[in-house]
Amino acid sequence: MSEQMPIQDLRAHLGHYIVGQAELVDRLLIGLLTGGHLLVEGLPGLAKTTAIKALAEGVHANFKRIQFTPDLLPADLLGNEVYHPETREFTFEPGPLFNEIVLADEINRAPAKVQSALLEAMAERQVTVAGHSRDLPELFLVMATQNPLEQSGTYPLPEAQMDRFMLHVSLDYPEREDEYDILKRTLDGTLGTNPVGEAKNITVDQVLAARESVRQVRCDEALQHWVVDVVAGTRKMGELDPDLADQVLVGASPRGALAWVQAARAAAYLEGRDYIVPDDLIKLAADALRHRIILGPRAMVSGLTRDAVIDRLLELIPAP
Repeated sequence: MSEQMPIQDLRAHLGHYIVGQAELVDRLLIGLLTGGHLLVEGLPGLAKTTAIKALAEGVHANFKRIQFTPDLLPADLLGNEVYHPETREFTFEPGPLFNEIVLADEINRAPAKVQSALLEAMAERQVTVAGHSRDLPELFLVMATQNPLEQSGTYPLPEAQMDRFMLHVSLDYPEREDEYDILKRTLDGTLGTNPVGEAKNITVDQVLAARESVRQVRCDEALQHWVVDVVAGTRKMGELDPDLADQVLVGASPRGALAWVQAARAAAYLEGRDYIVPDDLIKLAADALRHRIILGPRAMVSGLTRDAVIDRLLELIPAP
């Protein structure tokens, strides 16, 4: 794994920008190492945008931030055909999706047509404009943010689009010591500065090589069977626990199992291993599955959360 050192340098680089969000750093790297899209959900001020911008800077990738708003149009993402009177020809002007890392800020503020255009990019890694399909960069990665509380003027993301996110990362407020460190480093002017300089050795080609190594990480057959059992368990919670009958309307799709194992491969790679251990999967279970589960009205009334459903599943179907 000759690509380990640059990736670990990138991990250290992110640590200079993000305080007290170690899980967020790891999830960003997992997304980068697998090409899986990330949905980061959290309240304002939790460094969601800062983290993603720092990642793009550390990789020296082409980066674009798109602020999603209710008046956004598909062409604002995809680009458009522009007519040139002097030549009487149309030329394609690419939109911001033709970058390697795209930040979709407040993704749930855009209407259905925009989400449809983004879905094609996320699913097929191409966009279609004026009947012509155009490939996106090989590294292409969408990292989206949304605020879980402010729902005025928002549009719930379609389930098909939610399923295209590899991980749904839920952020909470930092611990007191971390919050103090943020304040102190901000006042000192040291937050967001790297004392050893930029991670100049991190290139897009190295990331793509690391992705190939991640694909070689082994997952034991017993773990594969366990993953399938857990994902299938989300679709038959009533059989596994009668108390949860009718509380889960829709369980995770088979894509959930694929995303879960791919993310665990990257987690193992970050730890310097070429094989997955049960802890790799357990730590990522909630992030890989929570956005693929739809709860029923009774669950909402009783206060049951998707994370609680996943925790119960892991109790009912223990890891090998």
